[in-house]
Amino acid sequence: MPALPPPSDNPKLSAPEKPTPTFSPSQTSVIFVLGGPGAGKGTQCANLVRDYGFKHLSAGDLLRAEQNRPDSQFGNMIKEYIADGKIVPMEVTVQLLENAMTDEIERDKEAGEGEGQRRFLIDGFPRQMDQALEFEESVCPSKFTLFFDCPEDLLQERLINRGKTSGRSDDNAESIKKRFRTFVETSMPVVDYFTKEGKVVKVSARNRPEEIYEEVKKRMTERGFAMTK
Repeated sequence: MPALPPPSDNPKLSAPEKPTPTFSPSQTSVIFVLGGPGAGKGTQCANLVRDYGFKHLSAGDLLRAEQNRPDSQFGNMIKEYIADGKIVPMEVTVQLLENAMTDEIERDKEAGEGEGQRRFLIDGFPRQMDQALEFEESVCPSKFTLFFDCPEDLLQERLINRGKTSGRSDDNAESIKKRFRTFVETSMPVVDYFTKEGKVVKVSARNRPEEIYEEVKKRMTERGFAMTK
């Protein structure tokens, strides 16, 4: 499995350039899943995994796992970025996602499920334009971005309630405000960019989860994705 890119002197992280993406879009379907914190991305991703045969990769979960890995050279840095509501350097996140995709494909091959179209949902990614461009150029071009649209006041209410039981260090009032600000400033330009490319499916996340999923299924059919269950 590829190692995470080492820190360079400048103090960004270096990443090797690739002539072609690691995974071919003819064999691998990648859907980015974006929405403000608390929009219910994880719930809807679980539905899509169950019904459409996707592998669900959460950029946030991968970063949290990496920060807690005892021998991680980037653990403390990731922890500081998340606590401050900042975006972890692009190269770290992109490499973690590529590693996770590779692991999933290898597991499928070992289980005798290596044939057919590979489907990945990448939840909470890309968080900013450099991540989007780097992933599409070096890992795999996406099919589209599934964007869950929800007003800030409703998102904040959901996160405060989640924080009572989640145990997540960033489900507190101060971190929530920072995450809202970061999402609007950095992730919305990504949504706008892919919208212009015709690669955004926008779904209102105001309603109950089951109602939201009905709309998601309708939009998936429009984009040519059939259920596999």
